[in-house]
Amino acid sequence: MGRPTSSKLRVAVLAATGMVGQRYVSMLSNHPYFQVAVVTGQNSVGKKYGSATAATNLPMAEEAKRLTVKATNAESLDDVDAVFSPLPTEVAKTLEPELVRSGFKVITDASPHRMDSVVPLIVPEINPQHLELLERQRKVKKWKGVLVATPNCTAAGLALVLKPLHDALRLKRVLVSTLQAVSGAGYPGVPSLDIIDNVIPYVKDEEEKIETEPLKMLGEVGRDRISPAKFEIGAMVHRVATTDGHLESLYVETEERFELEKVTKILTRYRGEPQKLKLPTAPAEPIMVTNVEGRPQPKLDRYAGTVPGMSVVVGRIRKGLDSKSGRLTLLSHNTIRGAAGSTILTAELMYRKGLLG
Repeated sequence: MGRPTSSKLRVAVLAATGMVGQRYVSMLSNHPYFQVAVVTGQNSVGKKYGSATAATNLPMAEEAKRLTVKATNAESLDDVDAVFSPLPTEVAKTLEPELVRSGFKVITDASPHRMDSVVPLIVPEINPQHLELLERQRKVKKWKGVLVATPNCTAAGLALVLKPLHDALRLKRVLVSTLQAVSGAGYPGVPSLDIIDNVIPYVKDEEEKIETEPLKMLGEVGRDRISPAKFEIGAMVHRVATTDGHLESLYVETEERFELEKVTKILTRYRGEPQKLKLPTAPAEPIMVTNVEGRPQPKLDRYAGTVPGMSVVVGRIRKGLDSKSGRLTLLSHNTIRGAAGSTILTAELMYRKGLLG
């Protein structure tokens, strides 16, 4: 396993002026492994990054604010060791493979390549072993670089909670209903007259992602592909007028008995490789369980944990309709655990494994 060196890796953040892009730059400020060397955008090319992102006012290093926004293309990525990509779907579909063919190491939370059979889809606490697919990826794709994906913002928190439940109880069926924040739609988000005093029971392509991506992440990696987990997921999604934080209500059916005290311990005690390695963006408790009535809530819990926004908060654990079913509510910060934070944590894991640099 590789070890961090004294010099930081130079990284680029694509679409850095968008809402998730700004999260990346903010969370990478003063990072022990990585230094943001390049930021790209579309309408802000040529501007100083600090002036291009003033509207959202996220904290970030002064050196990042002084960077000049470049166009989003390979020519702009001068001598970088890794590329973070929160690109829009249609752009990512073509640009990311072009960058990887040119030799760049791309870690993306865009959606087009998540279900590619040789692209690892990673939540670092769940499936670090899926990075073994990169050897197969090089052979099949004949790419000079590598492409690693992280999941849909809703699927990320969901899969993190399903992992210890599946390991201990063997899941048969999961039904999930989501209440998703407007920031999930990017900046400036959903038009105000559409969402104020309203709930929209539709987010384009979201249900399909929630129903498929966790099964890949919880699957077993073989020599040339991942065998998906064999339980079923059914999803119903809703856009609501909260700023950040996706709330999800789960109904699970299990092969083993769903015992409340046991389930609470399973979730509370769960740790993954990032916690063992003490990676910079790894929360001490990836899953936090609350017994407080009426929690979790986005306003109160979205920044929970030792790394704010990286812990998933679970509450309202209760029995289902029989002894082998249960219900619970989870909350995850959609632009941190669900996007920039998970992708940065993935890059930290790759760095420690000698896969970056």
